[in-house]
Amino acid sequence: MTRTAPTRRRSPLTPALLIACAALTLAGCGRGDSSWNPRTWLGMGAGPRGPQTLEPAKGYGRADPRAPVAQILSARWEPLVEGRLLVVTALPATQGWWDAALVTETPQPEGQLRPDADGVLRLRLVASPPLAESALAATPARPGPDTLTAAVAVSHAELAAITGVVVAGAGNAVTLRN
Repeated sequence: MTRTAPTRRRSPLTPALLIACAALTLAGCGRGDSSWNPRTWLGMGAGPRGPQTLEPAKGYGRADPRAPVAQILSARWEPLVEGRLLVVTALPATQGWWDAALVTETPQPEGQLRPDADGVLRLRLVASPPLAESALAATPARPGPDTLTAAVAVSHAELAAITGVVVAGAGNAVTLRN
């Protein structure tokens, strides 16, 4: 009687285990936009690879809904490590104004401050008024508690091109020389 050596039976889990290990290894390859990442094979990638539109972040031609503040009280420079901080205080006509900001008179790329051809940077201090039917809209503003303050950082590179700054409100303007 001949004896045969027992055959070793292969577990059904072995191929599945190998495939799972290979998939996990490939899934970890590179960043989410890697061509070796299996999630990108069927269009399930990490998302868009760049801007989907050339439209500016705030859109085309949308005017700022905020209104100029009634009276500019003061403007001053504060030193910063990377430039200067322009701090402007103003008094609105009535109580309840909010969301004050310094915006350029001429449209410019976001995050950049460029002066006009004469070297003057022209800014407006704008804020959102209270609702017309509210009691605050009918109450005159008080110096002190109703004073608005807005600031904008100006880098050394931007300051090099600026000879002066004009900050305008609805009723007056303040000029600073650089």
